[in-house]
Amino acid sequence: MASSTTLAPGRAAAPVVGLALALVALLGVLFLLQENGLLLSADAASYLHEVTHDARHALGVPCH
Repeated sequence: MASSTTLAPGRAAAPVVGLALALVALLGVLFLLQENGLLLSADAASYLHEVTHDARHALGVPCH
């Protein structure tokens, strides 16, 4: 008896998509926690800082 080892179409792409989503999520968290005006204008960085201020402190990120 011969055993089949072929994968269903699209099944091999799932790990790649999962890794890509994880990378985007990690970069998003890094951006929200560490953005202090390097990539955004001063007004936009200030707004982002105020929106995420309490979350930063809850996670132990020093922001001032």
